[in-house]
Amino acid sequence: MIKKILKSYDYSLIIAIILLSAFGLVMVYSASMASAVQRYGVTSDYFYQRQKIFMTLAAVVFLVSALFPYKAMKSNKVLAPIVFFSLIGLGTLFIFGHVAGNAQSWFKIGPLSLQPSEFVKLCVIIYLSAVYAKKQNYINEFNRGVVPPLVYLGLVTMLIAFQPDFGTAFIVVAIAGTIILSSGMNFRNFAKIIMIVLIVITPFLFALKGEVFSQKRSDRFSVLKDPFAVEQTSGFHLANSYIAIGSGGVNGLGLGRGIQKLGYLPESHTDFIMAVIAEELGVWGVGFVILTLGYIVLRGIYIALKCKDPFGSMLAIGISSMIGIQSFINLAGVSGVIPLTGVPLPFVSYGGSSLIQLAIATGILVNVSMFVNYEKKYKKKQPQKEMKVNQKGNVFNFRS
Repeated sequence: MIKKILKSYDYSLIIAIILLSAFGLVMVYSASMASAVQRYGVTSDYFYQRQKIFMTLAAVVFLVSALFPYKAMKSNKVLAPIVFFSLIGLGTLFIFGHVAGNAQSWFKIGPLSLQPSEFVKLCVIIYLSAVYAKKQNYINEFNRGVVPPLVYLGLVTMLIAFQPDFGTAFIVVAIAGTIILSSGMNFRNFAKIIMIVLIVITPFLFALKGEVFSQKRSDRFSVLKDPFAVEQTSGFHLANSYIAIGSGGVNGLGLGRGIQKLGYLPESHTDFIMAVIAEELGVWGVGFVILTLGYIVLRGIYIALKCKDPFGSMLAIGISSMIGIQSFINLAGVSGVIPLTGVPLPFVSYGGSSLIQLAIATGILVNVSMFVNYEKKYKKKQPQKEMKVNQKGNVFNFRS
């Protein structure tokens, strides 16, 4: 049984995750060694050493979540703590939270920072997938099958938006949208959900209009037209990102030889790590990251399509969409396609909360894939053996 289970794991997916994380560790060191000394006054390997610790913890939780049967998470004994602790965690931020980047989104515990909203993304995926999987028999009954899970979604989105962290709030809603679309409900009910969201969100937009429509946020849109026209003010981040990307060319300047990270490119090891990759490793480095992320996302979608269990299928869709959406937002922001939002690049950017949450999520995805492969390889063989045994008997008594 253990051999069969081990043979059923999706090792190509595991290898892709390991390669991307290891590559990210190298680039975190290269991108942060100058700013660690100049900006933070610590040793050049400070962020690299911390990221190694985060990767060790991530490896442990990945292994646990890859071995833990995903179907057990559908139990109310698991869902109730998920709902409780996610709401409590977001709520207590307004009392004990640490402010950084104009958002009260972190718990500061000594030298460590924990961002609850990162883990809430996964909580939303698990909760919505489990509840809509249980409601499959009446998924098109709007009041009974559609609305109840949206209450939890609305609460966590509101709490994240009031931090304020509109980028993460948008990602949570987008992830939820992909799960709801794949839940099997009809288009009429999905259209009703959109109308409810628009009606509910309008009062909050007015309540937060000072933040939503602030001059700083307006500048993020206007700077897209020509960041070099305001290079010393609102266009500083994007202009230096363009310079880094343009300087790299096809082959790059060489690992560790980037110039923009030497005080010109803010947050070079987090939000703008792809600009450093482009400058130092050129098209080859950028291509490796995009192709590997793309493989992980597409592999997750493939697992979702092959999974016959609605819960597992929606889990795979939710996790894949989370990685894909975050990757798009980061890459589009760095390249000036959309305004900058401060969303990290999955597996590559520095950050413990993001890396550990992704490790748990992809561990679950690997576990779903294992069950799909196991059922495909071994459960179909058992009936064939039974049929051979009963060939001389009554075949009509055979149960497939």
